[in-house]
Amino acid sequence: MPQKSIIIIGAGIAGLSAGCYAQMNGYQTRIFELHDLPGGLCTAWVRKGYTFDGCIHYLFGSGEGQPFHQMWRELGAVQGREMINHQEYQQVTDGEHSLVVYPDPDRLEAHMCALSPADAPLIRSFVKGIRQFAQFDMSAMYETPKEFLDGQGWARLGMKMLPFVPALAKWGLMSCKEFGDKFKDPFLRRAVPQMFSWEEAPVMMGMMLLAYMHSGNASFPAGASLEFARAIERRYLDLGGEIYYQGQVEKILTENGRATGVRLYNDEIYHADVVISAADGRGTIFDLLGGEFTNRKIRNLYNGHMPTHQMMQISLGVDRDMSAQPHWVTYLLDEPMLLVGQERREIGVKHYCFDPSLAPAGKSVVEMIVRTNYAYWQRIYGRRLYDTEQRQVTDILLAQLERWYPGINGQIEHKDEATPLSYERYTGNWQGSTVGWLLTRETLPLMIRGIPKTLPGLEGLYLAGQWVEPGGTVTLAAASGKNAVQMICVWDGKQFVVG
Repeated sequence: MPQKSIIIIGAGIAGLSAGCYAQMNGYQTRIFELHDLPGGLCTAWVRKGYTFDGCIHYLFGSGEGQPFHQMWRELGAVQGREMINHQEYQQVTDGEHSLVVYPDPDRLEAHMCALSPADAPLIRSFVKGIRQFAQFDMSAMYETPKEFLDGQGWARLGMKMLPFVPALAKWGLMSCKEFGDKFKDPFLRRAVPQMFSWEEAPVMMGMMLLAYMHSGNASFPAGASLEFARAIERRYLDLGGEIYYQGQVEKILTENGRATGVRLYNDEIYHADVVISAADGRGTIFDLLGGEFTNRKIRNLYNGHMPTHQMMQISLGVDRDMSAQPHWVTYLLDEPMLLVGQERREIGVKHYCFDPSLAPAGKSVVEMIVRTNYAYWQRIYGRRLYDTEQRQVTDILLAQLERWYPGINGQIEHKDEATPLSYERYTGNWQGSTVGWLLTRETLPLMIRGIPKTLPGLEGLYLAGQWVEPGGTVTLAAASGKNAVQMICVWDGKQFVVG
């Protein structure tokens, strides 16, 4: 029997993962990527000797014997790679008080209780939740594609989740903002909502992050995101796969209700038995397929009401050793600041001195990230005002940075700015979203029950990536690529294998 062929759209982490597992299972694969680099959103770029990371803050699966680690080994991503563990996740400060977010639950409890003894019962309850989630095997939710879970399958998954039901019930749908509002201490009421980057984030996910960090399973992979992606690219090529860079897909070809291949923008046509789209979800469904294979549920998913995450990233190459400073600080502002059309009450500053490979000796990479709105930038794109606004935002932020780190503005050797339109242009992601669907209590149920990875009325087409796995991590993107190949193996009556 001839080897079945698969075309994969997108060489991001999901596409590379799908390619690796498909090759392991005897399929012949080709990946078509619009860019000239692997990784998609999992990327970094070098400017004047500084490496600016655009993705990984922590990696679920970094610890040996921990959830998801075996998957990364199968993908060749962690072998021989140093994993950097942080003793602090971040700090939140108003200039007078500082909340240090320790992954160690004992240390975090003692620190928070010292800040506010009156809030001790609430703090102990929160830290108890972190300890509970230390044993939570999140990878169990991705061992089998949810499409193939029957009643017994869901029951088995339920039994694995059973010990965590009380914690899930208590914390699962509570946002960080709602949790912060429970504190009596005025500083903690302001600081706690910023503990996990956005106020809408479910407290439960922050607890799980701290638990995994404490167990060494949410470390930073040395070398930054692009080197991480290149390791998986090497694994894929070693398995015999092919990648066509600068090969942007214009259309997914269909015939009699089945995907049959792709047409590129240069009009080249490639046929295959199966197509996996690890590209932007909305672009796949409504552009590459012309909106032909949808239903009300899919249309509602992409009608604009679901939360996504857009940001502006200002990256700096600085002639200063910042290693003695906390690597990530969120500064609470005395007065709200109007920035990119929105009021901001906090600004985050991160440096990467914990990975010396990212900057010349004695120098530092510094990043400032601001949540923003895609439409704000889209309205001025293509005009001089776009560049002017980028510089203006940077100047405002640098004025604040100078207050916190006196003299730093005179030490900046390079500035780099990226807006949501930069992300859209680089990756094709709808509205420049950096995490697909933003994880909130609205999208958390989708993470548990899953988003369909096939489309109604179309056979031979499978979806992978962050748009079908809410959560916005490279780990879930890789798991979705693996799940897509598991589904193909089931439909082909094959035993799914790894290695």
